[in-house]
Amino acid sequence: MADVEDGQENIRNKGMANGLPAVLVTVTEQPGANVIDVVDRINAMLPELRHDLPNPVNLEMIQDTTVSIRNSVRAVEQTLIISTVLVVLVVFVFLRSLRATLVPAVSVPLSVFGTFGGMYLLGYSLDNFSLMALIISTGFVVDNTIVVLENVTRHIEMGEERIKAALQGSKEVSFTVLSMSISLVAVFLPILLMGGILGRIFHEFAVTLTIAIFMSLVVSVTVTPMMCAYLSFSSKEDESWLMTVSRRAFDASLDFYRRTLSWSLDNPKTVLFSLLVAVLLNVYLLVIIPKGFSPKWMKAASWPALWAIRRSLIS
Repeated sequence: MADVEDGQENIRNKGMANGLPAVLVTVTEQPGANVIDVVDRINAMLPELRHDLPNPVNLEMIQDTTVSIRNSVRAVEQTLIISTVLVVLVVFVFLRSLRATLVPAVSVPLSVFGTFGGMYLLGYSLDNFSLMALIISTGFVVDNTIVVLENVTRHIEMGEERIKAALQGSKEVSFTVLSMSISLVAVFLPILLMGGILGRIFHEFAVTLTIAIFMSLVVSVTVTPMMCAYLSFSSKEDESWLMTVSRRAFDASLDFYRRTLSWSLDNPKTVLFSLLVAVLLNVYLLVIIPKGFSPKWMKAASWPALWAIRRSLIS
């Protein structure tokens, strides 16, 4: 037997928001959807929904889980900009030429922008893992440009015409640049072949980094020689006090490198013995270092950490 009454209120279910009676509506994105895009579309619909509701009823968003995701992505984007600027500044300190610094200053952002195109074709998004790969790539993509720039500059200083020096200089190091890029990609090949949860987490990271490395290869054999051919620069420009300080620091580091290299060539047995000791110590450390699926700090708050990783994968 049951008592059935005609009414609207469910006496066995009660929703509260900020201490007031409320009807709570939870929106969950579908698998594969972008959680930030879902929240933005909901926010765009809220004014229209508020307009259709009766006057005493208020429609408010109680919880937005994308706040932490947005802040995290924004912080990584700022880190990407800072790392690019630092890479260009370091190159400027060693080249001591504003015009020569323009070459890596153009090549690094161009390689990153080209990586965006590859990510778009693969259906990737700008999340923590892809942006982390771009941050790491800023140090890699400049290597190919520096190799080509130095060799072309050497031909120019030997008195060759700029167009000829650019063609000859880039041709001489093209195989070297290719081997550098392939060796870097080979480092991340095991991540691409990794399975399980870790493989899914870091697959986009490895693919994004691989795209960035190959984009830097293309830029270094096309844009870099062209800029070297049409930009008039020399390491013997009028030096300011900053360039003078950087030159002296570079000369001091070069002298230290020369002396240590000479000592190493004069004492090959000592160097080989030190290498053997370093290898054995690394094997010993590999054995004694604790191993686990996640860091210790993550184990202390495993569920929030796993939830953050899930949100990063969705976004």
